[in-house]
Amino acid sequence: DARRQRRLLLVIVCVALLLDNMLYMVIVPIIPDYIAAMRGGGGAAPAAGGNESGGGSGNRSRLFPRYPAATGNEDVQIGVLFASKAILQLLVNPLSGTFIDRVGYDVPLLIGLAVMFLSTATFAFAENYATLFAARSLQGLGSAFADTAGIAMIADRYGEEPARSRALGTALAFISFGSLAAPPFGGVLYEFAGKRVPFLVLACVCLLDGLLLLALVPPCAGGARANMPVGTPIHRLMADPYIAVVAGALTTCNIPLAFLEPTIANWMKESMGATEWEMGLTWLPAFFPHVLGVYVTVRLAAKYPHLQWFYGALGMAIIGASSCMVPACRNFGQVVIPLCGICFGIALVDTALLPTLAFLVDVRHVSVYGSIYAIADISYSVAYALGPIVAGQIVHTMGFVQLNLGMGLANVLYAPVLLFLKNVCQMKPSHSERNILLEEAPKGLYDTIKMEERKG
Repeated sequence: DARRQRRLLLVIVCVALLLDNMLYMVIVPIIPDYIAAMRGGGGAAPAAGGNESGGGSGNRSRLFPRYPAATGNEDVQIGVLFASKAILQLLVNPLSGTFIDRVGYDVPLLIGLAVMFLSTATFAFAENYATLFAARSLQGLGSAFADTAGIAMIADRYGEEPARSRALGTALAFISFGSLAAPPFGGVLYEFAGKRVPFLVLACVCLLDGLLLLALVPPCAGGARANMPVGTPIHRLMADPYIAVVAGALTTCNIPLAFLEPTIANWMKESMGATEWEMGLTWLPAFFPHVLGVYVTVRLAAKYPHLQWFYGALGMAIIGASSCMVPACRNFGQVVIPLCGICFGIALVDTALLPTLAFLVDVRHVSVYGSIYAIADISYSVAYALGPIVAGQIVHTMGFVQLNLGMGLANVLYAPVLLFLKNVCQMKPSHSERNILLEEAPKGLYDTIKMEERKG
């Protein structure tokens, strides 16, 4: 039935988001071998276990890897490699959002999974920097379709609150788990089974996810798409001041995470003499407050839905305060606390504002969600495209303390801007297209389909 189908679709989308974020971070354990090859210190990683790593510090680095340190031109190459996914995603998203609005959500999601499968297989057999760069960029192309179509599909299938916030919160929890679990996952398999195994495992899961989507929503069954409304063009959505405020908040709140990921390990090593274990485990505890933030926001949104703007503003204030605390930390235990605060705040902002984007489309535009979540993906991509390239340069020229104070101040100053959304959120009970459809007789195939879904 319709309820079971949408639950299965939620599972498919969550797995796709999990795979995308695991692939985003799982390449970290492999980078040191390619650095050695670029320096002339040897070839690429072996196909079997990493016995050549020898001492304990090498094993610790593999099991709990971090962004590698490099110098000169290598530093630029590594930064470009990590940023290439977000850069291509940023360029493709305006096109993918429009494409999703025209053809529906299932076909672009299937295309995204197919491209991600190809990207993962390319990673598995990459033997040089150029192939890694191509695979990383290809992943950005797949993400532009899979991530945007998946989130848009959730917003479409879960039309009312609090079900929509709960479903989007579940997706965010999978995103967080994929990002934080990928380095240990890749490090363990890379250490004991070789560099290809982590990618082959992810490729198999991606293939199974695509086959399940094909079985559940065959592309030939989407003929009703021609009778659905035409979505608002993405340039008009970008010009909407309310949507612009939300997009700015999503970019600003993710900048601390995007900028700290490539810089905090080296800072910990220089300022507190952190070990490889400590640098590798830095972000792992932050998963739990992130999930807690998602849970708290979903529960609060169910009881007080008109305060979504406040949850986002509170999250940005927490991110700002936590970011300013990072440079004051003097040991591993202390640095974990502000990082947990940053991830908790990001969970509040994302969980509150992603459903708000769908709501803004419902009340101010047409309830088609491809372009609006392409804008959300662009907001994330801006932060993660700049992070690996710009963060190191800022630390080098201005210092790590100034970087964190700047990011913290930006979040604190942006939090009051979300007051602009206060009155919009109060319009929710009376302006939803889906509520109107319940009160009127169906006027076409699209309305009839929506009525049948509501009855189901």
